[in-house]
Amino acid sequence: MHVRRLWVGLVCAVLVSCRPGPGGAGRETSQAPRESSAPAAHGPLFLGTGNCSGRGRVDVREVPCTSEKAAARVIARHDGRRTDTPICPDTTDFVLHISEHRPAFDEDGDGSAPRGYACMRNLEPPHPGDPGGGGGPHTIVGDCLHTSRRGQVKETACDGSGEYRPEFRVASAVHERSQCPPSTDLFVELPSGRRPVGCAHRL
Repeated sequence: MHVRRLWVGLVCAVLVSCRPGPGGAGRETSQAPRESSAPAAHGPLFLGTGNCSGRGRVDVREVPCTSEKAAARVIARHDGRRTDTPICPDTTDFVLHISEHRPAFDEDGDGSAPRGYACMRNLEPPHPGDPGGGGGPHTIVGDCLHTSRRGQVKETACDGSGEYRPEFRVASAVHERSQCPPSTDLFVELPSGRRPVGCAHRL
């Protein structure tokens, strides 16, 4: 058996090894804390932690978090490529990649901002990064999966509101496969730097 990884957009698709058997678990949901407002439009860093962005994801603009145009807040900000560590928090809804050239705002007025990425969370629901939300940049405990092709699964909403019906749910995360419960139907590769094996049950 072997596990390989395939990344599609911001949603993790992984090749997994299965073993048949009954299983199932209910959907987990989490209540996001109420977002607090920030008085300033810009911090010392373009899209720094705690700052907010508008609704567009192509021409990204930083706006005051109190503005009616504010749509999402930066919950973590990193320089470099997203393939490098560290990674975004579990409940990240989406990732904004920040270009070096012509941003809507930059720290020193020279027309550029450091290349990097911002981990974003919507100010209002929906929150696809929450457990079972069907999205986010990586798979976490509580997420549901559907089979996209032989040996490959992708995230889908646990409540069935997505395009695909959920078939598995990640119930726990462990360091090694041998630590998964005997009832585990699917082993899922989770983000590096954490417990790397997800133990999923068939729904």
